[in-house]
Amino acid sequence: MQTTEWSIQVLSLGDIKSMISFAGNTVLITGAAGGIGRAVATRMNGLGANVALCDINLDALEAIQNELDSSGATVSIHCTDVSDEASCATTVNDVAARYGSINHLVHSAGIYPEKMVADMTQVEWRRLMGINLDGTFYMCRAVIPHLAENSSIVNLASMAGHRGSHSHAHYSASKGAVTSLSKSLALELAPKTRVNIVSPGIIDTPMASALLQQKGQALLDSTPLKRFGTADEVAGAILFLCSDLASFVNGETLHVNGGLYIV
Repeated sequence: MQTTEWSIQVLSLGDIKSMISFAGNTVLITGAAGGIGRAVATRMNGLGANVALCDINLDALEAIQNELDSSGATVSIHCTDVSDEASCATTVNDVAARYGSINHLVHSAGIYPEKMVADMTQVEWRRLMGINLDGTFYMCRAVIPHLAENSSIVNLASMAGHRGSHSHAHYSASKGAVTSLSKSLALELAPKTRVNIVSPGIIDTPMASALLQQKGQALLDSTPLKRFGTADEVAGAILFLCSDLASFVNGETLHVNGGLYIV
């Protein structure tokens, strides 16, 4: 009878720290002016990464750059409209020209307007799809030629993309599509690049402020952890997926929702 030998590798604290270090890495982050994108930028910068901050809100990016510059790592800002193909290409090319290659793309840019389907116009539908879905496609496609070996992409989806959301059908549809697109990219870009998805639940960010004001207590009561998530907690999940700790994780969705509507 054939026997199999098993070996168990015990990681030291030093090993773990080295696996979550981003020193010398270049990380391109969309939606970096606030919320989850800003939290990712702060965490990545603190772990030694060169961060390229992309958003349409240039004033906010400049303020963040001033906060992060003192950390010692390089910070660049790029006024980017993710719904515009040329804007995405220009940003990616500028970042690649500056740093040589890109190790990680974290695509968190998105909008969350409220509108019932019966009242939704084509313009409203297309605007959201242009930012949430087309923007994901544009950024991922543009970055592919510039990705380094052992690189990663993390796209932000949403709990709503798995179960739907009242008065946010266009948002739910876009995030469901982002998940499918990302899983296909995980197949196409392997083994050079891993592609994963983070799917947040109710996160206390400016984008969710209207929802929290309207339904905050009901959502809080139904959440097993009895609180809302923070942008920094979502950023932690993103850092894990970008790090060597997740070196064999590809095409997966990491739900960060406190157990609310587990799917």
